[in-house]
Amino acid sequence: MNVSAAPHVRSNDTTASIMRDVAIALAPTLIFGIWNFNRYGYGLNAFLLIVVCVLFCVATEYVYEKLMKKPITIGDLSATVTGLILALNLPATLPLWIAALGSIFAILVVKMVYGGLGQNFMNPALGARCFLVISFAARMTAFPAEFAGVSTGVDTVATATPLTALKAGATVDITKMFIGTTSGTIGETSVVAILIGAIYLVARKVISLRIPASYIITLVVFVILFGGKGFDVNFILAHICGGGLIAGAFFMATDYVTSPITPLGQIVFGIILGILTGIFRLFGGSAEGVSYAIIITNLLVPLIERFTMPKAFGKEAVKNEK
Repeated sequence: MNVSAAPHVRSNDTTASIMRDVAIALAPTLIFGIWNFNRYGYGLNAFLLIVVCVLFCVATEYVYEKLMKKPITIGDLSATVTGLILALNLPATLPLWIAALGSIFAILVVKMVYGGLGQNFMNPALGARCFLVISFAARMTAFPAEFAGVSTGVDTVATATPLTALKAGATVDITKMFIGTTSGTIGETSVVAILIGAIYLVARKVISLRIPASYIITLVVFVILFGGKGFDVNFILAHICGGGLIAGAFFMATDYVTSPITPLGQIVFGIILGILTGIFRLFGGSAEGVSYAIIITNLLVPLIERFTMPKAFGKEAVKNEK
């Protein structure tokens, strides 16, 4: 018998296989986003944004590792997934050069400077998105007016997402929000497409439901308590379907590197996400809040893990010294 040191658990999963599953899961959302915005003349730009983000993320990682004489890791597909997630968080109207800048920032500043995959302290794609929102606020919130899907007494609402209109007191169409024919970023609009990918990830056991479920449930409770509408089903569903909540809960908050490894820690992580998102949406100046909630909570992960790490069963006896 060959006795080896712990751990004794073995798995055929690799970083590349996990990232490949995530890329496959993102495909329905990616395809729908291109189709959705193509109906109004932005499909080609949406497609090019995805291509540019992936190419620049992969190229940045390759060039950095080449210059630093480090092993080339682009084969693990993590840079590819970062590019896909970043692209799906961008408006279809965004100039390509801004997407390229965000991709470089995601890999170089958020990921590689801190040691590469496994060492970054926040989700690279969301870190880059927040960087772009701060740097190019007007560009990052420029959505086609035709996509409003909002009833405000006028035909169109320029640059208004459903949550923005909801915050202003307008009525939103939940059906359109669920299907995805509303304004927003390339990958946040269709709840149906996102859930198809989420089901795939859960079925493949790439993610568990602890973080998404605790995140969404906490936000719902927060909205009921502090939203000023009570148990208004339309108001609650609008917050669930809008603002990239579902995409954030299943694809970004569950990132292995920047989320807790302990089961209890994952639940605590999701609860904090829900509270922060609720605060940003209901009391902040913006109607969104998912991206900032996730990257802020990413910073709390070491503390969460410290207090939720399971205690060892038993302890070593203290030897009597003579």
